Amino acid sequence: MLQEIENTTQVDIETVTMSASAVEAVRGILTERNLEGYALRVYVAGGGCSGVSFGMALDNNIHENDLTFMTQDIKLVVDDQSIAYLHGAKIDFVNDPVRGAGFTVDSPSNTGSGCSCGSESHSHSKSEGSSCACGGSCGCSN
Repeated sequence: MLQEIENTTQVDIETVTMSASAVEAVRGILTERNLEGYALRVYVAGGGCSGVSFGMALDNNIHENDLTFMTQDIKLVVDDQSIAYLHGAKIDFVNDPVRGAGFTVDSPSNTGSGCSCGSESHSHSKSEGSSCACGGSCGCSN
C-alpha cells in the first residue's frame, strides 16, 4: 500500500538500485556541499536516437507527483512520469580513464542506451558497444 508523507508518495518497493560506488559518490557530494536533507532526483531528460536519456540532480523541493524511496540510506525522488522508465534501473558511479568519472543509469525499461553523467561534462553513454551520434545528453545539475 502507498503511504502519503508530506505531499509525496512513499514507494515500498525498491524500483531503482544504486551500486556501492554510487552511494559513496552521492554521500560525498552531499557532505562536500553541505546539502543536508537533499534527495537524489532521477528523471527522464528527453528522448534520443536510442531511447530516453536520464538526468540527475540533488533536490530538496519535493512535488505532489513525486515518488520517494530509500536505496541504502540515500533518498531517491522520481516524478510519476519518469518512474515508468526506471523500473529495475541501476545507478552506478564509474571512473573511466577515457571519459572521466560520472554516474550512469542502466534501465531495462529503456530500450535504448542509458545516460552517463560525467562529473565535468555530460555525455550520452555507450550501451553494449553502440554509441549515440545525435548529440543527446543528460543534465546533471546542482
